[in-house]
Amino acid sequence: MSHKVRLPYQKLAPTAFRKLLELSNTMHECSLGRRLVDLIFLRVSQINGCGYCADMHWRDLIAQGSDARELNTLNAWRESPFFSERERAALEWSEVITASPAAASDEAYAALKRQFSEPEIAELGFAIAAINAWNLLNIGFRNPIPLNP
Repeated sequence: MSHKVRLPYQKLAPTAFRKLLELSNTMHECSLGRRLVDLIFLRVSQINGCGYCADMHWRDLIAQGSDARELNTLNAWRESPFFSERERAALEWSEVITASPAAASDEAYAALKRQFSEPEIAELGFAIAAINAWNLLNIGFRNPIPLNP
């Protein structure tokens, strides 16, 4: 696969770019907390295969004090001892919604409701939507991982 950028979407659609960036920044400031949002952003980026976003959110979590060992097991979070029940519910929901929204079972939603209020669930939905949008843009237009971030 070529690593050549297809087009600079940020420059060609600057208003839409800024609005999506504003949404992402809003998610980092919401009641879910920055760590949880970045865990969701990293996990969804892993699922979608977005190297640009996975690299960015891994670095963000390290800067926040997350341990590399913990983050290295994020793709196997069900077997990892490093994640809280709240984080596990959010990770499960993020995976279901990203992979197949129609497959979101009542059981998965009930598990989510045990850990989150309805406003938090709504925020989680927007966080998942935001990172999926970034992933689609960065993968489709081949935005490269910066070698010197």
